[in-house]
Amino acid sequence: MKYIVPIMLLAFTVSSCNKMLDEKVVTNVTDDFYNTKAGFQTAVTGSYVAMRNFYSTERGMTLTETGTDIYTNGSDGNYKFTSQYTSQLDARYDHVREVWNSFYQTINTCNVVVDRANNIPGLDDATKKAGVAEALFCRAHYHFILMEMFGAIPLQLHENTKIVTESHRDSVSAIYDAVIADLLAADKDLPAAAANWGRATKAAAEHLLARVYLTRASSPQAKPTDYADAAKYADQVIKNFGFRLLDDPGQVWAQGKENNSETVFAAQYTADPLYGYPDNNACRFFLMQYDVLAGMKRDLPNGTPWKRFRPTKFLIDTLYKDRVHDVRYEKFFTTVWYANTATAKLNVGDTAVYLPGYDVSKAEIESKKYMLVPPRLYTERLYPSLNKFADSLRPDNQASGVRPFIAFRLAEAYLIEAEAKMMQGDNQGAADLVNIVRWRAARVGTTPAETQANRDALTVKASDMTIDFLLDERGRELVGEQMRWFDLTRTHKLLERVKLHNTEGGPNIQPKHVLRPIPQDQIDRSSNPFPQNPGY
Repeated sequence: MKYIVPIMLLAFTVSSCNKMLDEKVVTNVTDDFYNTKAGFQTAVTGSYVAMRNFYSTERGMTLTETGTDIYTNGSDGNYKFTSQYTSQLDARYDHVREVWNSFYQTINTCNVVVDRANNIPGLDDATKKAGVAEALFCRAHYHFILMEMFGAIPLQLHENTKIVTESHRDSVSAIYDAVIADLLAADKDLPAAAANWGRATKAAAEHLLARVYLTRASSPQAKPTDYADAAKYADQVIKNFGFRLLDDPGQVWAQGKENNSETVFAAQYTADPLYGYPDNNACRFFLMQYDVLAGMKRDLPNGTPWKRFRPTKFLIDTLYKDRVHDVRYEKFFTTVWYANTATAKLNVGDTAVYLPGYDVSKAEIESKKYMLVPPRLYTERLYPSLNKFADSLRPDNQASGVRPFIAFRLAEAYLIEAEAKMMQGDNQGAADLVNIVRWRAARVGTTPAETQANRDALTVKASDMTIDFLLDERGRELVGEQMRWFDLTRTHKLLERVKLHNTEGGPNIQPKHVLRPIPQDQIDRSSNPFPQNPGY
């Protein structure tokens, strides 16, 4: 890089009943501090910082959820062009610049840990191994996401100790090799369970390994064992660490319960106003504009409706078509708002707005004292609202979110293993794994027989296993969880599915959009020619 990448001095002190990632503010320190035991621990903690720049933020959500087959733009925000694939999506785009710079700055912090660990006086072997393993996990995490977004990128495996004016793009093959090597090394020394929630664990490393192998398996860099390795590591996550799917999918993201038996790894945030992180705003992005409707005013329980992200017709009408047997639509989306201010027709607590999810006649709409909104009347401001990230514990509606973001969870491990098995020809094994996720989503009936009938209705067969079906299932289960753009690019389905299902982005998407543009400031600050991605 052209300048010294600074060590990220740490940011947030966190302590709560969940035993979240403990961080300590360190200011006015010299470089020598990082050659001490305290400095080493500070740098280890600093290895996680860029996750807060990506997960649960507008930049991370916009780059991964919108402009896909399941999410498009709402009425507000400055980044509609991401979903619409217009000419504004270029090298000057601040979201790609911010992710790029934040990740590389924090990669340098990871490298401080790795490079200096052996030379720190008095650092015991156990602490050293654990700290290096955490840094390797984080470094792999950042390199992998950067590669998924940009393709060939600079591979940074050592600390910057002086000004470097040249920067080169390393091959995608080299990035894969480095990411896998880091994760394998981390897996050896990480604990099975973290002392403080939010620290990397063996399960987190193995979950990410499964993702990486699955991604490489469908790339030009594929190796013959990639699908088998993806299946192996996903299976280990499922079987070796005591995780289990919650009985109710609606409880996976329940506030205050994020550290549940299904969560493999989560990015941490804090409610402490002194250390709050201003970009944690996932709670705002998916909400329709409820606060201008009769009987409604903006309040903390209902959230701050920024109207950034709107579900596509394909997501609502096709992926969630079965609402009789499958509860995920009703669990993941808010479709009823209750009056919080009285009107001539409504008392507080009455139904104010109802989106039934099916068509109703004009006469029925006019017969209700509340606002009845069938799908034909959805707009950029009025639509079912994803509620996974609802955050009622913010101090007020102007405050940013305080919730952890679940980055890896067990349901995805089942779907990774299912896809890997299907790609190896084991369609029955794939179906068996998918069914575990689908059966959890089956409606609980009033009798055991009714519950079983709902499970039977959701049961899929070996013959159902195709990449399109698995993408649909990932969309149903993992909606909003910052994976969709990666899923579509990984499976080479981005252009096809956006053209089919995203009316805003479909007319404009081009082959170049399977990668993001390299930030212009990276090109400008390199003293040697730094090539842009094709088409930008």
